Amino acid sequence: MDQNGKVAKLLSLRKEALLGGGQTRIDKQHEAGKMTARERIDFLLDKDSFEEIGALVTHRSRDFGLDKISYPGDGVITGFGTIDGRPVYVFSQDFTVFGGSLSEAHAEKICKIMDLAMKNGVPIIGINDSGGARIQEGVASLGGYAEVFWRNSMASGVVPQISAIMGPCAGGAVYSPALTDFVFMVKNTSYMFVTGPNVVKTVTHENVTSEALGGASTHSTKSGVAHFSSDNDAQCLLDIRRLMNYLPLNCEEKATVRESAEPDPEKAKRLESIVPENPNKPYDMKDVVRGVVDADSFMEIHEHYADNIIVGLARLDGKSVGIVANQPLSLAGCLDISASIKGARFVRFCDCFNIPLLVFEDVPGFLPGTDQEWGGIIKHGAKLLYAFCEATVPKLTVITRKAYGGAYDVMNSKHIRADYNVAWPSAEIAVMGTKGAVEIIFRKEILTAEDPAARQSEFEKEYEQKFANPYIAAQRGYIDDVILPGETRTKLIKALHVIRNKVDSVPRKKHDNLPL
Repeated sequence: MDQNGKVAKLLSLRKEALLGGGQTRIDKQHEAGKMTARERIDFLLDKDSFEEIGALVTHRSRDFGLDKISYPGDGVITGFGTIDGRPVYVFSQDFTVFGGSLSEAHAEKICKIMDLAMKNGVPIIGINDSGGARIQEGVASLGGYAEVFWRNSMASGVVPQISAIMGPCAGGAVYSPALTDFVFMVKNTSYMFVTGPNVVKTVTHENVTSEALGGASTHSTKSGVAHFSSDNDAQCLLDIRRLMNYLPLNCEEKATVRESAEPDPEKAKRLESIVPENPNKPYDMKDVVRGVVDADSFMEIHEHYADNIIVGLARLDGKSVGIVANQPLSLAGCLDISASIKGARFVRFCDCFNIPLLVFEDVPGFLPGTDQEWGGIIKHGAKLLYAFCEATVPKLTVITRKAYGGAYDVMNSKHIRADYNVAWPSAEIAVMGTKGAVEIIFRKEILTAEDPAARQSEFEKEYEQKFANPYIAAQRGYIDDVILPGETRTKLIKALHVIRNKVDSVPRKKHDNLPL
C-alpha cells in the first residue's frame, strides 16, 4: 500500500470511529432527547481541547457472531481535555455501539485513563449510558467491571471522581458511580438500579416503571444516590463544569482562588433580623449562607434529599469552602439518619481534597422516634461525628440559634478540634431546651406548687437567663467569640486567612474503622 493509501485508510478508520454505531442509531439517540457520547464530551470540555485515547480499539471476542461485527472504539470514548483551562480525563459510553455494553476491551480503555488520572493527579469524569455487561463475552465483561471498581476505590481521595448517568445504568454497572464522589442524573432519560422492573415483578410481584424504580427524581429525593438531578443532558454537563470550578485537581493541591465578591447588600443586611424572637419559629438557613459567602457562589449538593441538613460548595473571599448547615425549615433542623449520612459523606469529601469546612448551626438535637432508633440513628449519627473528628482541614462554626445536647458536640464543636467557633447573641448552647430542662430539674417544685403553671414559668425565665445564651460557653472558651450577625463574613474571612495553611494529623494507623 502506497503512502496515499495508508493515509486514506487512517482517515477512513477515523471517520468510522466518529460515526459510532452509525447514523441511524445516532438519530434514535437524538429522538430520545439524548446527546451522543461525542456530543457530550464536546459540550462538557473546552472547545477543541479533547484529545482521544484508544479511538481504534476493538473487541477481541469471536463468540455469538461478534467475529463478524466490530466498531472502532468498542462503545466507549476515552481521552483528556480541559474545563476552564484545567485538565480532566473523561470517558463517555456510546449507546449507539452495542448499547454501550461493557466488554473486556471497553473496560480496558476506561481502566487506562483511570490509571493515567491517578498517576498524573487529574480528576476523572465518567459519562454512563450503557445496557450493562456484554453478555456475549460472559465472565470477561464481569471481570472488566471489577477492574473498574478496584480503580474507583484506589482513586478515592486521590483525585475527584464525577459520574454522570445519562442513560441506563443497571446491574453491576451501578457500583462504579456509587464509588465516586458525585453522581449526576438526567430526568426522564437516565436510571440506575441493581435489578430492573421485570426482575422486581417476578420476585416481589411489584409493578414499577424504570423511572419510578431508579430514575433521577427517585435517586435525588428518596435514596440519596444522586447528588444532582438535571432537566436535560446540556444542563447536566453545565452543572458538572460548575462543580469542577470549586475542586482541586487532586489531594495534594488546593482549589483555585477566584476574585472575591461581596454578597448582595440586602441579603447581608437581613442577617441582623433573620433569627425570630420566638425560638420555635423557623427561618431559612440558606438565606444565612447566602448573606455570608461570596455573591452567587453557593452551589447546593443533595438539595432534595435529607433537606433538614444543607451541604454545598461556596466561595468565601474567593476561596472554596464546604458548607454544612442545619435547616430549621425541615424537621426543625434535627439530625436524623439520612441527614447524618449525607453530612458525613460531604465532610469526608471536603477533608480529602483540602476544602475548608464552614458550619452554620441551629440544631435542637437528634430526631426522636422508634423509626430512628430501630434504624440505627446511634450508628449513623456517629458517622457525622466521626467525619468532623477526623477532618484535618480548617474548620469554622457559626452558632446562629440552638445548639442542644449531643448534636452540639457533633456539629463541629471546639471539643472535636474545630479551629474557629463563634455564636450570635441569639445562640442557645445547652443540654436541652428550656421547657424540657425545667420539667426535669424542677419537677418536684412544680408539682407541689399552688400554681404549677406560674411556678414553671418562673423557673423557665431563670433557666433562660442562665443557660439559653452563648455566654457560659464563651466564658469557658468553648466558643471563641460572640459576634453580631453583620460581622460574620468579615470575622470568618480573617479566621480563614490565618488558618488556611493549617497542619494537623491523626494517630498512625493502617486505616480507620468508620461506623458504617
